Amino acid sequence: MKPIWIVDDDQSIRWVLEKALARENFTTRSFSGVRDALAALEQESPQVLVSDIRMPGGSGLELLQTVRDRMPGLPVIIMTAFSDLDSAVAAFQGGAFEYLAKPFDVDKAVELIRRAVDESMRGEATHDERVTETPEMLGQAPAMQDMFRAIGRLSHSAATVLITGESGTGKELVARALHRHSPRANGPFIALNTAAIPKDLLESELFGHERGAFTGAQAMRQGRFEQAENGTLFLDEIGDMPFDLQTRLLRVLSDGQFYRVGGHNPLKANVRVIAATHQNLDARVRQGLFREDLYHRLNVIRLRLPALRERSEDIPLLTRHFLQKSARDLGVEPKRVSDDALAYLASLPFPGNVRQLENLCNWLTVMAPAQVIERKDLPPDLVPHQDYTPESIAVSTDGAVALAPVAANGAAAVPVAGTAGVWENGLRTEVARMLRENSADVMDELARRFEAAVIREALDFTRGRKVEAAERLGIGRNTITRKIQELHLDA
Repeated sequence: MKPIWIVDDDQSIRWVLEKALARENFTTRSFSGVRDALAALEQESPQVLVSDIRMPGGSGLELLQTVRDRMPGLPVIIMTAFSDLDSAVAAFQGGAFEYLAKPFDVDKAVELIRRAVDESMRGEATHDERVTETPEMLGQAPAMQDMFRAIGRLSHSAATVLITGESGTGKELVARALHRHSPRANGPFIALNTAAIPKDLLESELFGHERGAFTGAQAMRQGRFEQAENGTLFLDEIGDMPFDLQTRLLRVLSDGQFYRVGGHNPLKANVRVIAATHQNLDARVRQGLFREDLYHRLNVIRLRLPALRERSEDIPLLTRHFLQKSARDLGVEPKRVSDDALAYLASLPFPGNVRQLENLCNWLTVMAPAQVIERKDLPPDLVPHQDYTPESIAVSTDGAVALAPVAANGAAAVPVAGTAGVWENGLRTEVARMLRENSADVMDELARRFEAAVIREALDFTRGRKVEAAERLGIGRNTITRKIQELHLDA
């Protein structure tokens, strides 16, 4: 391995880092100024470069820029005694691996350098991960493959489509794909979120208005139906449309005609309508909140998008894709995710679905300190200080992630908040992980873990009284004794 270079005009800093790194079996080479380091770069290169930011005869930021131009994969750690915002921002904008403020903890500095070394040694490993083209949609899960087949079958059709699925699953992406692969692909694609428009304005937004139709209508305005002529109109969150407007929409779908607000002449609508909702329209029809006849008009062909937790095998693929996309948008080198961090992400329920994962990747592109993202680099709300297992992860009724800390004996230390059945989400996630990893005897393994967790919790509840625990669980005292022996719970 090549040496660690230390560039600092302060001899004591160089000495401290040299001794600390030597104890960790790292070789080092030190320079008192930028010019000497630049001269040495003409002949050789380090494994990692650690440089002060302000030195006589040259700036560490200038050295950083030169290194980034010549050796873009070389990690550079910038040190400074001037812990100000401008220095930190300048360091990261220049492409620094990390920013180290003086005075620093030597052990933490060595740990940071060790991470930089790991990054440097792995830097060449993932060129094959780079994506040269941006696909429309990604998914290897069977449910997504079925979705792709449905889009293909609909490519020659202009039928009305209803897309259902939770918020953040990508319903508009499906609508755009249906448009792009349809006979109307050369026409406009117009999208409208009906839940985002105030009720008083939604009618005008959909159908347009004539001049003088209401206060403030100083000119005629085309609505979305006219704008989408010969193309596709995507009505998102259709389940939130006011009841009286549902009647007008039904008339357009039935007759192919509509009137602008304040208008008297009917207008023809040659538009394909694709609607989407995260709500259960069947239930809303039963509750009298959605017109049944409109529901049947929209529900000609229904496509259901699976939640991300139902296609957890796609999380690694999507994570790499979104990191590539985020890096292109920001003009930086794409980051990578370690196998351990990917496995952890795949175990999470992601109540915000694909949108939440994309936002996470944007955050990691900006905030993660290394090019290779480890589990500890994930946001604190995803990786709390407590130890968690996939079984302890659930989704509460408001969509938030609920995590239960795991005690030393493997049992949940506190109960998971949420509605009845939330623990099944964690169980399904764990089953998916074991199946992906081709684990042997999945059913037996999960059954043993389930029985162990239940019996442990019952014994904790009864303070070790086996007879009472057996009664609470509804099993015999001989059964609990045998299970404790079989599962090695005696300790």
